[in-house]
Amino acid sequence: MTLATELRRGPGIDVKDGRIDLLRWPLLKRILTHRAFQFALILPTLFFFVLIILTGLFGTPVGNANFAIISVWIVWWALLIMLLIPLGGRLWCTMCPIPAVGEWVQRRSVVSASGRRPLSLGWEWPKPLRNIWVQNFAFLAVAAFSVIILTRPLVTGALLLGFMLVALGLFLLYQRRAFCRYVCPVSGFIGLYSGVAPLELRAADPDVCLAHCGTRAKECIKGSAQGFGCPWMEYPGTLDRNAYCGLCSECLKTCPQANLGLYLRPFGADLAVPKRRLDEAYKGFIMLTAAVFYSVVMLGPWGQIKDWANLGDGELLPFLGYVALMAAFTLVLVPGVFYAASWLAKRLSAARGVSVRRLFVAFAYTTVPLGLAAWIAFSLSFLFTNGSYVLPVLSDPFGWGWNLFGTANHEWTPYMPQLLPYLQVPVLAVGLALSVVLGHQIARENISDHARARRSVIPVAALLTLLTLGLLWLYIG
Repeated sequence: MTLATELRRGPGIDVKDGRIDLLRWPLLKRILTHRAFQFALILPTLFFFVLIILTGLFGTPVGNANFAIISVWIVWWALLIMLLIPLGGRLWCTMCPIPAVGEWVQRRSVVSASGRRPLSLGWEWPKPLRNIWVQNFAFLAVAAFSVIILTRPLVTGALLLGFMLVALGLFLLYQRRAFCRYVCPVSGFIGLYSGVAPLELRAADPDVCLAHCGTRAKECIKGSAQGFGCPWMEYPGTLDRNAYCGLCSECLKTCPQANLGLYLRPFGADLAVPKRRLDEAYKGFIMLTAAVFYSVVMLGPWGQIKDWANLGDGELLPFLGYVALMAAFTLVLVPGVFYAASWLAKRLSAARGVSVRRLFVAFAYTTVPLGLAAWIAFSLSFLFTNGSYVLPVLSDPFGWGWNLFGTANHEWTPYMPQLLPYLQVPVLAVGLALSVVLGHQIARENISDHARARRSVIPVAALLTLLTLGLLWLYIG
């Protein structure tokens, strides 16, 4: 039976609460509930991951001629930021190779749900760290060394190998995917931005989950012969955001009630869920500030700043100054300006019963649409400028003089740079518009009076507009 025939056999589209359940197509449901589904996605990414590590460690030190640099920081990053996160949320986590080996060792299985005792000490993650603060500081550390990582293949290879070894160690010590949930710096920002995506895995009827939990079976949590308990330590019955669901599909396999769906929904639906946390708020600040710093260093006209960030001529003091400046902007200055805007919002609205701190944490989520848009705009510049390096490294991944596919001598040339402003301006404009709309929704969460809520958004909207104008000046002058 062909794919087209199978899709035609699927039932008609059922739209419920603005959502379409993709599992109504039998073929897709069979694929997602097959035990080998995630392994089939991870296997090719693991192959490339190993190749990236090998080329980084043993290939040419010239960044633009090394497969590790080009495949990770141009191809993978562009795909992640421009497609996978905006459209698929945590879809990358479904196929990510970094935790794969550790998880297979812990489970003592690659595909089957064998039911064997995990090869792990089974420690619980410490309660004070059950948040994304570790991920926040891990990403900030990577961002501080970003120019070095992006230009030195050896550092990229060592970093990715280090991630895999840390993941393996944590799988041997802690329960399930503690690395992905609490440590991985990439997972942290994917979780934050995944709320924008039009894809979600949710319980079809939470009451069915609640009733079934009364039987103490809880297959989605404990696992069964059909699959493992949720590796992300989530209970699908109360899942209402994408932030901590890795789309591994284990719950689809274990649920005996068939009470889970994979839904298409309106963009940004999670951002309206009134769950606001300080650690996630700071992730928004970190990501937006890092996008600005990356743009200044990698695309701006200030070569001296790039030298400082790149540890040029081995000068440690300017590099430490650059790191300190990034940390100050990310952790103090940008949050401080947002706190001042939140204080002004409270004054303008004359709102009672809501603290400045509560408004500060809530309004911080307005950085999510604009932050993602800023990363997309930056990635467009990077891709259009450096995309032509892809063809040579495909033929000569180590930079050893190979010509596997006859493309090793392809010359570098920017791709249609004249189109960039026509792409970056609307991307940033849409990001700003969505952030302002979200700001109004957040104001209505906290301030019942409509007129006062609208007034409270003015300082935040003005701040977001200034940030957008600054980014536009960086990109198009």
